[in-house]
Amino acid sequence: MKFEGTYVAMVTPFTEKKEIDEEGFRSNINFLIEKGVNGLVAAGTTGESATMTHEEHSKVVDILIDEVDGRVETLAGSGSNSTEEAINLTKYADDAGADAALVITPYYNKPQQHALIKHYGTLADTTDIPIIAYCVPSRTGLNIEPETVIELAKIDGIDAIKEASGSVEKVSTIYRLLQKEGLEDDFNILSGEDGLTLPIMALGGTGVISASANVDPTRMVLMVDSMLNGDYEGALKYHYEMVDLIKALFIETNPVPAKTAMGLMGLPSGPLREPLAPMLDENLEVLKQALKDSNII
Repeated sequence: MKFEGTYVAMVTPFTEKKEIDEEGFRSNINFLIEKGVNGLVAAGTTGESATMTHEEHSKVVDILIDEVDGRVETLAGSGSNSTEEAINLTKYADDAGADAALVITPYYNKPQQHALIKHYGTLADTTDIPIIAYCVPSRTGLNIEPETVIELAKIDGIDAIKEASGSVEKVSTIYRLLQKEGLEDDFNILSGEDGLTLPIMALGGTGVISASANVDPTRMVLMVDSMLNGDYEGALKYHYEMVDLIKALFIETNPVPAKTAMGLMGLPSGPLREPLAPMLDENLEVLKQALKDSNII
């Protein structure tokens, strides 16, 4: 499966009792689709999956697929630090009708690179859903090395990587190795770092899985589409229009600023689940100013 364009790693709105706000989630889905995004992700890191029960995890995936109703692509977070658990979550996403599964690297236990190949290969062998590997060392303590990415790209069913290592050089190396293997058209690199989306796409990436697009989907879509259409000057314009806002949206741990911003915008977001806590006052002021400067509030 080809992954191209702007995908939004959606926040999970909660009620004041910190239960899933189904009505709010459906409202946000329609808001983002109306802004022209290509796909939506439920139960990812931005969706606070780490504090969801498996029942809640399944619920948000089901809501996403039902409300989208084929209008855009649906991606379900299904990673775990247990291969067996990841298989079960990925099978659920497959059976529920998601278009793809976003599978973070196992965290804490830090499997070796050859173990990563086995982990993802097992998922591909036991499910039929397209898999996007997710590399975010700042969260997991584990990198997927470029040579490992190429081995994953050779496995049927593993079709892309969400690259959030923060290294543009790594993206360049991955794409060059894909070219050497003749795999560049069969395996996609998606930016997992909003502020690096433009350079990642300039080096062969095909889009972004974005947290900040919860807040400013319009400009993210315009920038990504500009890059896909070869309009580098247009993409550069939107990049610099968003750069301060993106910085503010990561001034504290994601999704704390994103949910806060959405609340200021009047979009369903609700409280955070512990151990995450509300923003510090000084950081909140920075976020508010960035939203005002971006004409969002």
